[in-house]
Amino acid sequence: MSARDVVIAGGGMVGISLALALARKLPEQVRITLVEGFTLPPPAAAAPDYHPAFDARSTALSYSSERIYRSLGLWPLLQRWLCPISTIHVSSRGHFGSSILRGADYGWGALGHVVENAWLGQALLHALRSEQRVELLNPARVTAARPTPEGVVLSLDGEAPATLTTALLVVADGADSGLREGLGVAAAEKSYRQHALICNVATAEPHAGCAFERFTDEGPLALLPLLPAAGAQHRSALVWTLPPERAAQLLECPQDAFLAALQQRFGYRLGRLQQVGARHAYPLTLRHCDEQVRAGIAVMGNAAHALHPVAGQGFNLALRDIWALCDVLAAGVARGQSPGALSLLQQYRARQQADQRRTIEFSDRLPALFMHNDPMLALARDLALSGLDWVAPLKRAFVAQAAGLQALEAAHD
Repeated sequence: MSARDVVIAGGGMVGISLALALARKLPEQVRITLVEGFTLPPPAAAAPDYHPAFDARSTALSYSSERIYRSLGLWPLLQRWLCPISTIHVSSRGHFGSSILRGADYGWGALGHVVENAWLGQALLHALRSEQRVELLNPARVTAARPTPEGVVLSLDGEAPATLTTALLVVADGADSGLREGLGVAAAEKSYRQHALICNVATAEPHAGCAFERFTDEGPLALLPLLPAAGAQHRSALVWTLPPERAAQLLECPQDAFLAALQQRFGYRLGRLQQVGARHAYPLTLRHCDEQVRAGIAVMGNAAHALHPVAGQGFNLALRDIWALCDVLAAGVARGQSPGALSLLQQYRARQQADQRRTIEFSDRLPALFMHNDPMLALARDLALSGLDWVAPLKRAFVAQAAGLQALEAAHD
């Protein structure tokens, strides 16, 4: 039976980022394997060529994620096709409260960046193909895992050995993880009874690197700045939270009707909305595992926590989890411990528990706060939003949470 030290089940953006982080932070003798079921493109000699596409889906990378990718040496490759977020405009529709957050106020080049998922995936895969330490089994899938005293025995299908044994299995195969369910790791779920409608829109005025977070009585609406694409000089990514029946209506209505409805909700801060691309919608559910580690097993990424998309916290939290796990494993392996030692994994869990709790509560409570119709609560919200601009410590705390800096800075105290 073939043996490995760490096996990662799932080769999405979280799985590849983890594999690269482990390869850069763990000693050379640690054997790292990544297992991915979807067939990945063959290796390329040079960095991938890329051209932004109007309809490309995207992800917001926080300032903490920039720091992590810089530390891993990946930022120079990634930043070729990133759109900086220099400013965030936060407002509540129909109320006076608003606030403007600027990266320059904190000495940052940007509060975050928006990256098209296709480019992020290609860039990470190129880095993985160039990383000689990571064994890639593809296409292959971990179908079952059985803990034993010698390690975790894995059953695989596809172009891979039928069985592997590993000291540590990282489950990173997505929110609907069959592997997590097979292991009996429970995930608590909370339905928001809302859908997220996502698409890209073209505007008459340039976004100038400004992201908009607008709270409405139906739910939050975010417009994130994107790089120009063919036929769209001024382009933004929309995430619009809506009741299911309203989302279904807007998903199917003609473009003119959709743009009119969005214009009425968002306003004219970017001038007239000119074009909308392919629209998609999905139900919103908070999913979180209290049990994320066992001896020889760690659950990460969306398999561990899938959040409300407000403020774009999910992937950035996963990157901070990766950073913490690699720190803990590197220190433990240097002391002669196995990567799958329960004490090490519990140390990782304890380190990240506060960050996960804060981030989940931030993402969970913020939309609900702005959907209450109580006039006194509305006044308090408006004063709080306005107060962000004149109470510096309050504003710094808000920005630090959104940027994910509290966890990174706590780790270095």
